[in-house]
Formats: sequence, structure tokens, C-alpha cells
Amino acid sequence: MLPVIIIVLILLVVIIMNVRIVPQAHAYVVERLGAYHSTWNVGIHVAVPIIDKVSKKINLKELVADFPPQPVITKDNVTMQIDTVIYLQITDPKMYAYGVDNPMRAIENLTATTLRNIIGDLELDQTLTSRDIINSKMRAILDEATDPWGIKINRVELKNIMPPKEIQDSMEKQMKAERERREKILQAEGEKRSAILVAEGEKESAILRAEAEKAALILKAEADKEAQIRRAEGEAEAILSVQNATAEGIKMLNEANPTQLVVALKSLEAFAQAADGKATKIIIPSEIQGLAGLATSFKEIISNDEK
Repeated sequence: MLPVIIIVLILLVVIIMNVRIVPQAHAYVVERLGAYHSTWNVGIHVAVPIIDKVSKKINLKELVADFPPQPVITKDNVTMQIDTVIYLQITDPKMYAYGVDNPMRAIENLTATTLRNIIGDLELDQTLTSRDIINSKMRAILDEATDPWGIKINRVELKNIMPPKEIQDSMEKQMKAERERREKILQAEGEKRSAILVAEGEKESAILRAEAEKAALILKAEADKEAQIRRAEGEAEAILSVQNATAEGIKMLNEANPTQLVVALKSLEAFAQAADGKATKIIIPSEIQGLAGLATSFKEIISNDEK
């Protein structure tokens, strides 16, 4: 009875020792008698003692491969160092385990050769400004080349591009000169805009002054016109008043039925007003002269009677 129990315990220990738990995002490649047998995914698995063997444990997460800088030569014979980073993921554990020996070393060498081929067709300026194009080309080439190895290249990035020291100094001088040129252009454009604004301001000011002077002239002309109209109206009213007064006087004389002597006296008064002490010679009609003499005589008679 005891030997049986011992055998059972030994079998339990062997079984327990051959139980394998595959964690999440991992896969185990199992060989049976030296040949590929199966791929264990997440869960509990039991290997046949002595016959089955877990040959490779594979991480199915996305991996980041940061390779050291690689020397490359551009089309215009400039040697530089380029540091690349590759994001990859194992999609087929069996092909990854048996497709190539040391897959990461193979990817590193493939990355270096691919990078040299791509950079060799570009000049220095194109290399510095075409990172996206280089990344896309490298990802396509590496993904196609690593597909038989069960590897998927998700993304390739040029981490750093390091030209030679003299090239860096030349680029810095060029960038400094470009910044100074842009600064001068901006300054010139600012001065030009300022001059344009000043000229426009002076132009608008001159236009406003001219319009103000024009408005003043128009107002003055209108005022002069109004004054002339008022003077003309005043003169017309004065003339009309004189004429009305004259007509009224004539009307009153006619209504009074004046004698010839009164008419003569009025005529003499009119001549006296016409002379006004300024005329040196006055010609009096003979009819008025006779009436004047008669008036004088009549005046003298009145004077003697009063005495």
C-alpha cells in the first residue's frame, strides 16, 4: 500500500511541476521531442513530462527598440549620425521563434542598411526636412522584410540627426543670418506701413482742410448773397417809400387844388434842394423866373404891411 501512495505522490508532484500558467499578453512555444508542437496562449496548460518542452516565452506587447546612432552618407557626401527608434509587435510566435536567429539583432542590421539606402538618395537639406518621408519609407520596407519573422513594424521614428560639427556651425550661422534678414524685412515693412499711414493721415487732413475752406467759402458767399439781397430789398423799400410819399404828396396837392403861385413856390424849393449850395450855376425857366419875381414882390408887400 505504501509504495502505491509514494507512486501517486510522485505522479502528482511531476504533474504539478509540468503545469504552466501563461500570463496575459504572452505566448509559449512548445516543442515535443525537439519539434514544434503548439503555442500556448493565456491560461493553464500541462506539459507531458520529459516529452514536452517550452522552448520560447514570447512577449506579445508592443516593443520599443532604440538602436544606437548609425553613420550614414547623404547624396552630397555629408556623413552624419542618425538615431532611430522602432515600435514593433510580435504577431506570430511560431514564426518569431523559428524565422530568424536573434530577431532584434536582425532588425537592427536591417534598419541600418535600409536607412543608409534611403539617406543615400537624399541631400543634406532634404534629410533634415524630410523626416516624415524617411519614417514612412523605412516602416514600409521593414514591415515587409520582417513579416516572415512574425513581426509587425508599427512605427519608425528618426530620434536624432547629428550632422558633423562644421556643418552644425554653418547651419547655425545660416539660421542666424536668416533670422537677421527676416528681422530687417519686418522692420522695413513696419517703417513702410508707418510711412503709408502718415501719408494717408496727411492726405485726409488736407482733404478735410480743403473741405472746410470750401464750406467756409460757400457760407461766406451765401452770407454775402443774403446781405446783398437784404440791401437790395432795403433800397427797393426805400425807393418804394419815396415814390409812395411823392405820389401821396402829388395826390394831396391835386386834392388841394393849388394855385399857380403855390406851384411856382414848390418849383423854387425843388430847385433850391437840387442846388443844395453845391451847384455854381442853375438855369431857371422863364416861367419860373416870372413867378419868382412875383413871389418876391408879394413877399415885400406883406412885409410893408406888417411894418
